[in-house]
Amino acid sequence: MNSRHLPILALFGFAVATALSPAPAKAAEAELREATIIVSGEGEAVLAPDLAILSLSVLREAPTAGEALAANSEAMAGVIADLKAAGVEARDLQTSNFSISPRYRDSDDDKIMEPEIIGYSVTNGLTVRVRDLSKLGAIIDRSVTLGVNQGGNIVFTNDKPDAAINEARKTAAADAIAKARTLAEAAGVKLGRVVEMSENFARPMPQPLYRVAMAKEMSAPAPIESGENSYSVTVNVTFAIEQ
Repeated sequence: MNSRHLPILALFGFAVATALSPAPAKAAEAELREATIIVSGEGEAVLAPDLAILSLSVLREAPTAGEALAANSEAMAGVIADLKAAGVEARDLQTSNFSISPRYRDSDDDKIMEPEIIGYSVTNGLTVRVRDLSKLGAIIDRSVTLGVNQGGNIVFTNDKPDAAINEARKTAAADAIAKARTLAEAAGVKLGRVVEMSENFARPMPQPLYRVAMAKEMSAPAPIESGENSYSVTVNVTFAIEQ
């Protein structure tokens, strides 16, 4: 072998050995990695609802789409006017789920028949935010009397729960700190600075808490119980361990 090639081979062998050996950078990184304690804290705040979201619908059927729409519009206009007279503001009224659908004659099981339209259905939904919960039962009663014949789902919530959520955050942070101190004491180490902190919070999912039977006559306003809403916060904290 030519002696001139020996330095090149030696250099190549060193490069291969270096590549196969543990990376010095990774070893240094492992030595510098900070010892930590990771904990989670829980906080909860309970708040009485101050807002109800009510879903109401008017369904009307007629031989033609125009007749069904006219009947539906007349009934819904009366409901909206009555709600405004009861103190519900325009900003708290929102049309939803409006639809016009054909109605078909029931098919005969023994015969295959072409679909035959026998009329039309018009549905007009209304979402109502009721801020005075003491009026909720009476509003439902009046709406049914004026022509509402579908819906009745109620969701109880809070207009401004921020203060309660902040209290839950503070409780969760204090809970995390207390847990970290307990763990540090049990391990015989000293708790250091906060390395990282994060929060998990999800607003309560709206759930229909009550459904009103839509009848033409109601002898008394529907009884309503609003209960309480619970807001939960989880705080994740990473603490350094002092050497």
